[in-house]
Amino acid sequence: MTPDATLAWLRRFGPLGALLILLVLALASGLAGKLDLATLQAHGQALQTYAAANPLKCAAIYILIYVATVSISLPGALILSLTGGFLFGPIGGGAAAVTGATGGSTVVYLVCRTAFGDFLRQKPGALLTRIEEGFKADAFSYLLTLRLIPAFPLLLVNVASGLMNIPVRTYLLASFLGMIPSSFVYAGIGAGLGHIFASGEPVTMHTLFSPRIYLPIAAMGALALLPPLWRYWRNRRVAQAPDVK
Repeated sequence: MTPDATLAWLRRFGPLGALLILLVLALASGLAGKLDLATLQAHGQALQTYAAANPLKCAAIYILIYVATVSISLPGALILSLTGGFLFGPIGGGAAAVTGATGGSTVVYLVCRTAFGDFLRQKPGALLTRIEEGFKADAFSYLLTLRLIPAFPLLLVNVASGLMNIPVRTYLLASFLGMIPSSFVYAGIGAGLGHIFASGEPVTMHTLFSPRIYLPIAAMGALALLPPLWRYWRNRRVAQAPDVK
């Protein structure tokens, strides 16, 4: 392999390899297992004290941890959103959470687009190209819908967006706006964790979340999907209408 080819290979797959190495290190060190409510409850008082004394520094560290967690696809985004509300309140925590989630998602999107997008798109008759053409017509609306509904895995949406080469500006705007509702809802729940922790009783996700939390967010996702569905239906009607001469 020539030096130029090696450099091109490193540029293409180097970021992906770095993320995989970081993921292996995080799993081997047991870090992934510490992103849970039990850990937050055990260290909650110390974290709140540090955040109160160093708000800006703590917020910067929090966002960096959030970006890193989402970038290497550790299953801790929800816990981190709750932690944001616990440390910075429902408004500050929601803002920090959506910033971290958008940043980490963008890293995955860019890495997948660099490593695999062009290769899959160049294959003769590639299915990805046909899907991409249909998706790009309403990329913002579709991506916004996927972000609004928490049921869609964050990693899957990030990877799919990178493979379909959605424009960076569209990706950033749709991702940021789409993750605002859930981020602030989770931060609002996290802001009340102090009272729950003070009771000394075990806290689980099941006790924190209920249909009244998820249903409004799902409804917003459904509303965001209405414009592209309407355009699809309208274009289909126009295409099927007989020509009048």
